[in-house]
Amino acid sequence: MEAINFLLRFAFDAIIMVLILRVWLQLVRADFYNPLSQFIVKVSNPLVIPVRRIVPSIGGLDSGTLLLAFVFCTLKFIVIPMINGGPFDPLSAAYFGFLSLVKQTGVLLFMIMLVMAIMSWVVQGYNPTLAVFSQLTEPFLRPIRNVIPSIGGLDLSVLVAFLILNVINILLSGWVPYWAML
Repeated sequence: MEAINFLLRFAFDAIIMVLILRVWLQLVRADFYNPLSQFIVKVSNPLVIPVRRIVPSIGGLDSGTLLLAFVFCTLKFIVIPMINGGPFDPLSAAYFGFLSLVKQTGVLLFMIMLVMAIMSWVVQGYNPTLAVFSQLTEPFLRPIRNVIPSIGGLDLSVLVAFLILNVINILLSGWVPYWAML
């Protein structure tokens, strides 16, 4: 049963992260023709296109894809407990789904910055994945870079962003019920 739970969590988390990435790519107006952007769009199109016919975009926000990500987060907390014989509570599932969506976004930001930091040591020259990751993280790192400039060519903004994300996670663990459980 643990293997099934693991596979279900993995499948839900993968779908949710692809949907979050799609919304995020559109918000920062990342390069649409980049191979990573094309992959995210092509993988998510079968889910997103039918929802977009019903739910219109609001301003620059792809509200249909965001709603779809919330639905998958909520389904995660309905399907997995039901398979394990747990209770069915749609209101709690919606609450956990919202918290999970927020936390998954933070985890995704952390992972992208970590991969960026590692790639900056290894990759020489232009890399399309690093270019998209830079576009995704620039709105978060730019304010930090304005306060803490590069020191001898070393950019400390990612390290400061890691610290800020961890502090936010610790604070939310104390303030928001069940945050640490997600």
